[in-house]
Amino acid sequence: MTRHAEDYAEGEVFDLGSVVLEEDAIIAFAREWDPQPFHLDPEAAKHTIFGGLIASGWHTALTMMRLMIDRGYLSKETSMGSPGIDELRWLKPVRAGDVLRGRIEVHGVSYPRSRGDIGFVANTGYFTNAAGEDVYRIRSTSIIRRRGGSA
Repeated sequence: MTRHAEDYAEGEVFDLGSVVLEEDAIIAFAREWDPQPFHLDPEAAKHTIFGGLIASGWHTALTMMRLMIDRGYLSKETSMGSPGIDELRWLKPVRAGDVLRGRIEVHGVSYPRSRGDIGFVANTGYFTNAAGEDVYRIRSTSIIRRRGGSA
């Protein structure tokens, strides 16, 4: 379903479902983008403050981004990016095999007078682990095309 700016409502909570970050994916991401020992090497990671292998925070963040698109919170046809991130927090380490449940809460929708073809959707995204602990939080704004808005 294509979502336009008018389809978002303050107070809406959108369930992104669950995802598991497996050890091989954690290591592959780290090898390419965040080559620190606690992301790359399970044995070396045991001797860090984390006590074991953890996912890169950027891997966690990009997993949420992927779910936002794949699960329909953002539509490929109407999402027009973001003016930025207001808050990004890695609250607890994400470990290999953790089941992460994602959700997005909409805090507001506004329409700029200078651009009648777009809306701004303010939201907060969360990943929660199987123990019910929030492990990741992002507060940002999405730019979404309005109905009748041109490409």
